[in-house]
Amino acid sequence: MGFLDKIFNIFKKGPKIAYARSQSVDLIELKRNPYYIVASVELGNTTTKSIITATNMDTGITYIISKYVRMTRDVRPPKKGEEVFGKTLWGVELTKGAVADMVKDVLLGALKKGNLTVDDLHFVVRSTGVTAGFATPEEVSNMIIALAEGCLKAGVPPSKMTPAMSKSQLPKPFDKYSLMDKVIFDGAVTGVVPPTGKEVVANEMEGELVTAGIKVGAKWTHVDFRNPCMSIDFGTTLAGRITDDSKPYAHVVGNLCGLAGAIADSIVRGSGLVSKDKGAVLDIKDKGGEVNRELAEEYGEKIHKYIKICEVPKGVDRFGTVPVDPKSAEKAGTILIGCDVGENGSDLPKLEEIGRNILEESNVPTLLYTLDIVSSKITERLVKLARDKGLISDKSAIGITGRAGITGDKPRLVLERLNELDIWDKPEDNVVFVEDGLALGASIMARCMNCLGTPQNPVGGNRGDRCILGERRKWQKEKGMIR
Repeated sequence: MGFLDKIFNIFKKGPKIAYARSQSVDLIELKRNPYYIVASVELGNTTTKSIITATNMDTGITYIISKYVRMTRDVRPPKKGEEVFGKTLWGVELTKGAVADMVKDVLLGALKKGNLTVDDLHFVVRSTGVTAGFATPEEVSNMIIALAEGCLKAGVPPSKMTPAMSKSQLPKPFDKYSLMDKVIFDGAVTGVVPPTGKEVVANEMEGELVTAGIKVGAKWTHVDFRNPCMSIDFGTTLAGRITDDSKPYAHVVGNLCGLAGAIADSIVRGSGLVSKDKGAVLDIKDKGGEVNRELAEEYGEKIHKYIKICEVPKGVDRFGTVPVDPKSAEKAGTILIGCDVGENGSDLPKLEEIGRNILEESNVPTLLYTLDIVSSKITERLVKLARDKGLISDKSAIGITGRAGITGDKPRLVLERLNELDIWDKPEDNVVFVEDGLALGASIMARCMNCLGTPQNPVGGNRGDRCILGERRKWQKEKGMIR
């Protein structure tokens, strides 16, 4: 590098990071315009949260009204006579009653924080990331029932948890925004048809919601995140989808599964800064001191020697602790890409040991920066594998959400690493980071189920293309779904 190059680099601006931070709307505005208000309730392995969103039906833009979060480890212990139907990834026992009580508390907490009541809600969507660690359909069924019971305990009527059958069942003025007289809800959410056949991965719904949610959040940025795309959700477990550019509906050609935020949590548990049993990165408060970047890079490489990212082998029923069905995936034309540490997390204790070494040798900021390096390299490896498998190309957009994927210096590091893959001329125009992807996905899921579209600002369809309403009508007519 010459002298002039060094001078130019001093003044050279870095790429513009497309980071969709949650945007809010005040109560006066909320009452003045047609805002469709949706509450999402999610019980995850690490956090349980309720986020209330509002979508302006004239513009199609979604805003966050309020957010209430609790640690899932604080789910109350089982009462006498209650049956434990499952556990979180970290071993927290769950009963129907305990889950229902937690769900009720977070939903009412979000409503209180937003100065709203249950009557102000138009729809409630429930989801969970905990089912990724469950073993049987019965456990999943019990969780779904528990989530519903929690919403009922909070005062949500069943009618606000099921789609309307006709325009007349929709609250005014939203009946006039519904497209039920033109198309029917056929299972496609944001222009993606659900995979056919048996479920291929336990957190399929998470993948669907975060893909849809990133599409909504990207509307706050310059990135057109529509099909074809790849969504990556860095919750405790990994979720996400890869879609093609078929029309009118895209198909799911890839699913992500395995460990994500659990990797970072394991590293910090070894540091002694958080509880050895149920601690998480979110518990770390002290961030003073200088970052030793060279040491962080060194430890990031050591950690990645234990991280396995690959196509899920055909003969397994779990990968990264998540139940999978590779044979069903193959039948559905979907490739499963997984992230593991050892075999089903068997090497997580080795990451704890590295976490201890980092803090002994340096400080908290260096530890946290190491986590940024680890997550950004996971992203790079996932995207590279998807590219090598022919699942994404320079036409694809990449969307990232979840606590272990968008915090700290991760967005900058991710863009730097993806730039090295040489897929796009400008990665910054094709990669977006979104807060609260799951909650935003719940907001659009509710709208899709009630055919509340915004053709003037489409969320479905392909990048750079128009709304697919006309093509959907034609397709549904050909299938005999509508006249």
